[in-house]
Amino acid sequence: MALMSEKNIARGSEQFIEIEEGISILSIKNDSEHEECITHNISADFIQFHFCVKGEIKFNFNEGRYALNIKEDRSLLLYNPERDLPINLEASSESWSVSILISIKKLHTLFSAEANYIDFLTEDNRDKKFYKEVSVSPAMAVILSQILNFNLHPSVRKIYLKGKTYELIGLYFNRPAEADIEQCPFLDDEDNVKKIKLAKSIILQRMTEPPTLQALADEVGLSLKKLKEGFKEIYGDTVFSFLFDYKMDYARKLLEKGQHNVNEVGLSIGYSTASHFIAAFKKKFGTTPKKYIQG
Repeated sequence: MALMSEKNIARGSEQFIEIEEGISILSIKNDSEHEECITHNISADFIQFHFCVKGEIKFNFNEGRYALNIKEDRSLLLYNPERDLPINLEASSESWSVSILISIKKLHTLFSAEANYIDFLTEDNRDKKFYKEVSVSPAMAVILSQILNFNLHPSVRKIYLKGKTYELIGLYFNRPAEADIEQCPFLDDEDNVKKIKLAKSIILQRMTEPPTLQALADEVGLSLKKLKEGFKEIYGDTVFSFLFDYKMDYARKLLEKGQHNVNEVGLSIGYSTASHFIAAFKKKFGTTPKKYIQG
């Protein structure tokens, strides 16, 4: 793979940068009104992580005989040790994406002590094809935005991107385990699961003025203890921590659209003062809303 290349597309850019041996980044910003086609030859030694930040990306395989569409805030992991998987993608109008290409050897060195934690690094799966599509978390979305929008001196570009890439890969694999229904008899009851999902729906619909935990438990027909335990089991977090993350991600997306000021965004998610919203946003993302917008 090339060490570094940059190509301007109709309105936007495509960058391919090898940040160190075994790790490269492909970033695409297609701000035009037309679809753009991007191709790169990638060997079978590499695992591909593709993140759609905005719009939609279409991946073509087997000379166009098979395709996968990845929508905004979704990611695609691809690995096939048996054959090369060249990148042949179509970036739709007004779409942005980031791809991390990392050799299996390099990934093994990063996770040598925890290889069994990652499905395709286990002994049983090491020589098998692997495909996975998952959502992009709010924390990952912030890093992807930083990769696409940073404005630093060329002398520090690679070290900056290296740090962001490691951070992104770490967050990608830092996913809470799915609820184990067999190990949790309470969740084996379909009615209880429906009540927990209803509770989630209620707090998201009323995020500006959410009910108390006790009021929420009463509304869905569960005891407070079962609501708290069941919610943590299904969603991997407490009720209000889950709501906080949702509100911050909602705010982040509003800020990116550029149609509302910081105070308006804060009000839309239930913060009566801008200072409280700014403090909460910084707690979540490590930066203020204004600095986040500026990239």
